[in-house]
Amino acid sequence: MTPTPLTWLYVPGDRPRVVTKALAAGADVVVIDLEDAVAPDRKEYARSATAELLRAPQPVPVHVRVNALDGPWAAADLTALATLPGVRGLRLPKVTSPGQIRQVAVATPLPLYALLESALGIEHAHAIAGAHSSLRGISLGEADLRADLGVRADAGLDWSRSRVVVAARAAGLAPPPQSVHPDIRDLDGLAASCAHGRALGFLGRAAIHPRQLPVIERAYLPTPAEIEQAETIIKAAAADPGAQALPDGRFVDAAVVALAQRTLSLARRA
Repeated sequence: MTPTPLTWLYVPGDRPRVVTKALAAGADVVVIDLEDAVAPDRKEYARSATAELLRAPQPVPVHVRVNALDGPWAAADLTALATLPGVRGLRLPKVTSPGQIRQVAVATPLPLYALLESALGIEHAHAIAGAHSSLRGISLGEADLRADLGVRADAGLDWSRSRVVVAARAAGLAPPPQSVHPDIRDLDGLAASCAHGRALGFLGRAAIHPRQLPVIERAYLPTPAEIEQAETIIKAAAADPGAQALPDGRFVDAAVVALAQRTLSLARRA
């Protein structure tokens, strides 16, 4: 069984040496970026270098973020990557409608992941999440969304964050990973932001530097106290399947048991 991914490391597609290092950095998934991280005059080189690397399977799952679907480079990206053995998924930026997902799904058998980065994308979140069986996940692109909404304070994105978490769950998709924390030196801020994201229902996070990976993993793995509490709930439910109150006053029913099972399942990935 494949462990639940918690870390998604982005790396520019026009820097093959950096991509090679990223593959050994310990991320659960490496995301080669052909979009925002690559200047317009480097797009063709990034595409060809990425395609060359991914002609062979890689030691960790590799996804590729292609260019915006309504732009001049996306069609060539999809053609170059659609059947390569080293590609395990395509990340589609700036998605605003379910039709875009269906259009890409016709062109490639690869699993798809939609990035919602605008007010329109957020409004259509549930429709996008259920657009096609090839879509395996949705998540936010917070830098673009922040600019689109004119949001300055971080709390201004919380409604959009919750909207994406709910849309993913409603469509039967995995909980979304958080968007990147842009300050690679601010590890305390990253940890605090991850704790907030976890409380909102996110699972894991995208990173832009290997030093962020252990912070994200620690933040999203259950703590020893959470594991102990989950084990207590599972044992109590096994002894008495009905609703009950534990000696410490906590109420246990089917929903509480399900959450405890999820906690222990995530703990076992470590």
